[in-house]
Amino acid sequence: MTMESLPNVEEVNIQKYLEVLQRRWLAVVGILGIAVTLGCLYAFSLKPSYKAEGSLMIKTNRTSSLIGSPEDIGRLEALNVNDNPLETQVRVINSNPVLEKTIKDLNLKENTGKPLSIPDLAQQLKVEGIKGTDVVQLSYQSNNPELAAKIVNKVINNYIDLNINANQNEALAAKQVLVVELPKAEEIVRRAESQLRLFKEKNQVIVLDQEATAAVDTISKLDNQIYQAQAQLNDVKGRLDQLRAQAQVNSQQGVIESELSQAPGVQKVLAQLQEAESQLALERTRFQAGHPTIINLEEKVTALKSLLKERTEQVAGEAPVTEGSLQIGQLRQSLIADITRGEAQRVGLDRQINTLLQQRYAYVRRANYLPKLEQNQRELERRLQAAQTTYETLLKKRQEIDIAQNQKIPNARVISYALTPDKPQGPRKLLFIVGGGAIGLFLGVIAAFSLDLIDRSVKTVKEAKEVLRYTVLGVIPTLGRNGKEHSSVVGLDRPIPKIIGRDVPYFPLGDAYQILQVNLKFLCSDKPLKSIVVTSSVPKEGKSEVSANLAVTMAQAGRRVLLVDTDMRHPIQHHIWELKNTVGLSNVIIGQVSLDEAVQEVMPNLEVLTCGTLPPNPVAMLDSQSMTKLISSFGRDYDFIIFDTPPLSGIPDAAVLSSLTDGILLVVRPGVVDLDSANSAKEFLTQSGQKVLGIVINGVNVKSEPDNYFYYTKRQQLEQSSVSGSLKKITQKSLISRKNNEREHP
Repeated sequence: MTMESLPNVEEVNIQKYLEVLQRRWLAVVGILGIAVTLGCLYAFSLKPSYKAEGSLMIKTNRTSSLIGSPEDIGRLEALNVNDNPLETQVRVINSNPVLEKTIKDLNLKENTGKPLSIPDLAQQLKVEGIKGTDVVQLSYQSNNPELAAKIVNKVINNYIDLNINANQNEALAAKQVLVVELPKAEEIVRRAESQLRLFKEKNQVIVLDQEATAAVDTISKLDNQIYQAQAQLNDVKGRLDQLRAQAQVNSQQGVIESELSQAPGVQKVLAQLQEAESQLALERTRFQAGHPTIINLEEKVTALKSLLKERTEQVAGEAPVTEGSLQIGQLRQSLIADITRGEAQRVGLDRQINTLLQQRYAYVRRANYLPKLEQNQRELERRLQAAQTTYETLLKKRQEIDIAQNQKIPNARVISYALTPDKPQGPRKLLFIVGGGAIGLFLGVIAAFSLDLIDRSVKTVKEAKEVLRYTVLGVIPTLGRNGKEHSSVVGLDRPIPKIIGRDVPYFPLGDAYQILQVNLKFLCSDKPLKSIVVTSSVPKEGKSEVSANLAVTMAQAGRRVLLVDTDMRHPIQHHIWELKNTVGLSNVIIGQVSLDEAVQEVMPNLEVLTCGTLPPNPVAMLDSQSMTKLISSFGRDYDFIIFDTPPLSGIPDAAVLSSLTDGILLVVRPGVVDLDSANSAKEFLTQSGQKVLGIVINGVNVKSEPDNYFYYTKRQQLEQSSVSGSLKKITQKSLISRKNNEREHP
């Protein structure tokens, strides 16, 4: 898709514009000639003038470095890296103060006697910097050579004076600033020193670098102690877990059981309870449940349990205690003792770690605060240093400016003053002439495209294809100046069309009509064409000329052809063939004469049926039964029938005949038919359902077409010219024979 669209883009952008310029060359040449003429008149009307020139070298004042004055005073610097300070000095030279002083010193006046204005002087004075150098060129044009030199020299001197005054004023302004700023700078130094001293006193700062190093070492030692204590704590926790697993008791429960097993009151009641329970179990073997002995023992057991619980709570508190935990063995007591000691060791290690962590946190906090203190201290030291540096610099500048204030050395040196010019300098006439030509060419191109936009006619073969969208069966080139001039008949508003071989040379029209004949021959493969209607969108497109020459071409190919002039409004075929139009198609249709009497032979294999008497209603006559029968008889007697009909613009003749023939051949002439008429014709043919065989583009200017439709050589042209002479002799013999027959049979 992209590769196919590329040639179209190039054609639209270049070729199409060249075609427009080629069509409208007259407007372009006319406007160009007028503009060049005006440019010449203006150039030659200018008077010569004298030009005086002087030059300056713009340099930085280097004398200051020799006497110890500040180099910044009077130094030329660019605002940006890529800028040139020379451009700034050019503006200064051409500034209002310099020009105004020049006008006053030389008492410059206009022709009316008024003082010369600054814009007028600036317009004549040219100041420019020479690229690649530090030189500024000044020039002034005037009719008075001495005045031109004086103006240039005065501008140079005024600029130098202005530059010296500017440097001295700059030094004076700087000195005034220093007188005010020096006491302020001294006060800032004192304030900075005081702030630094208060900061050290408030934060107890002596040497922050040493303090930071000591804090890092202490934190490292605390980290080692914490790591060792945590290792011991992990070891104690491991042993506690192992002891608890063996004793199956936690630390608190083991302490309670150990205390209960060693409490005399608990152990005494426990022994009595166990003795009572044993006696109760023995008595139950002897007595029944309701026996008084059993009841007494049960009450005793209950009382002992209540007493045991009370004494147990006194020791264990609210902790749950089982009866089995009141008596433990010596091994269990040893394990519980180990658990108790391990738990105490764990608590001690936890407290030690917490103490170490608190100490570490304090040192880390101080260490973290030290960078901020260092930052504040450095900031205060920087302020103090900056204040001291500023104060010392201002003090030094004050001494240097006192020296620079007395200097009278400018930043420019005169290379050459302007001399009085001897020869006048003529105006640039060629520039105005070339400029007029460029403007004229530009306006001419605009006018050409404007005229082309206004013109609504179909201009090229390509536009005809795009508008009508029918198959192009032939492209007929324009005759130009070739061939003899064919005079028109009195009362006829158009020239009589020309016949190839008789009125114009066979080359190149003959080949074009041969191509048209071949295309018509192979247009329908199933059924050959027998009859066609030749028409056009508007008059003067050459439909009659195409009809006649196509008939000649087919007759030369050996086909028996009948050319019928059905244009009953403006017939012209009898003028083309120099025939009488007393009888013709209209007379045959109404039965006044027979077809054989009306048909006239103009050359071998070609007969012409003229229009005949002009009827009042041509459409009714063409749409009659007689016309239908007549066309049927044409098909039996001839190989090919060509009907020359009126244009389609408001006339239905071609559409009526189209239904009786094989189709319509539409003739299109670029430059004659407009877009509206072509679209109307296209719409009419589409809506009426006409069979359009194709289009013939007539009167094409081969040189103005982008595409090459014709390929001829000089040899072909000579050969076709000989054929043309032979054809002309045959046609003349046929005409002589026809005239002799008319004399014998009037």
